[in-house]
Amino acid sequence: MQLALAMRDEVFFSDKRIIILEKSGKDQNDRTWCFWEQNEGKWDHLLRHSWAKADFYTSAHSRQLELLPFRYKMLRSIDFYQYAKEQISKSPHFHWQNEEVQSVNQGEKLSIIGKSGKYTADYVFDSRIPEDFFNPNDKYTKLLQHFKGWVVRFSEDVFDPERFTMMDFRLLWPDSTSFTYVLPLSKREALIEFTLFSSELLQKEDYDKMLQKYLSAILQLKDFEIIEVEQGIIPMSDFPFHHYSKGRHIRIGTGGGWVKPSSGYSFKNCERYSQKIVSNMITGRAINEGLFPAKYRFYDAIFLDVLHRQNELGPQLFESMYLKNSVQSIFHFLDNQSSLSDDLKIIAGFPKGPFLRALGRWIGRWRRK
Repeated sequence: MQLALAMRDEVFFSDKRIIILEKSGKDQNDRTWCFWEQNEGKWDHLLRHSWAKADFYTSAHSRQLELLPFRYKMLRSIDFYQYAKEQISKSPHFHWQNEEVQSVNQGEKLSIIGKSGKYTADYVFDSRIPEDFFNPNDKYTKLLQHFKGWVVRFSEDVFDPERFTMMDFRLLWPDSTSFTYVLPLSKREALIEFTLFSSELLQKEDYDKMLQKYLSAILQLKDFEIIEVEQGIIPMSDFPFHHYSKGRHIRIGTGGGWVKPSSGYSFKNCERYSQKIVSNMITGRAINEGLFPAKYRFYDAIFLDVLHRQNELGPQLFESMYLKNSVQSIFHFLDNQSSLSDDLKIIAGFPKGPFLRALGRWIGRWRRK
């Protein structure tokens, strides 16, 4: 949808016929996107809420974070879907087709095989995850960011709607990188989400137990109403998704490696990468040019290796990051927009042994290619 909106805004595409093949009606609020952004942004009119102040907690430390000039912004997917579909429908050269794509075949024109029809195109932008990603025996690191969240409502004022909890490591799933975040929507309502970066999913009931325990033991709150539930899984991997773009068949979204491997953030990447693809097409450059800086792919691979092999180190790693650096520097680092001096300062705060061993494994793997 972000790519379609970026194309819609450019005269270059006004004489093109563009079809969107999507198996879902995109008429449900199936996820919540949160992202930081400086000053005003193009999605501000759709936001559910935003904050300029945050808290970070571990079992031993806490820190209050002043985010300005950034704000942390919350966007419900249904609000974005409705806006995007409305804007796309106003353009006569776009057509939305409910269709489940089964394969894309190379040829003089690309051939798309769906469950209910066949299509041809000069360009295909494909958000399906490549089948090779699911090979359990490959050499790539694969973690999952898995989470469950409740939107809870209380009968009295319990939250400060001007600040949110970025990460709270005071309640951990054993031997894991796990945390809770709290996004207050008003004095009586908040989204509370329990999240893990790990290789294995929990049992369904375990997510509920951790949310219940966080509310009662950490926030010391009870007698609430659950008004919404969301649950999801995001792959965190150094798998080379971008290598699966071939010619005019371009992988995008999660299937194109647009998710930040070490954090799971994706929404702002989708905006930036969509604009870059459109710019590349207009100027005649390679379509994926400039999307995947090698420096940050290297950083992400090392970080993921450490989390994969010593998942219990996660709280210590994030504590080092958030207690020793400005939140603005952290945001630039996680957005792949940091200076080398900021990179080195953040990296210097991490424990040396695990990262040096991960570096050694990365070098060994690179030499074997």
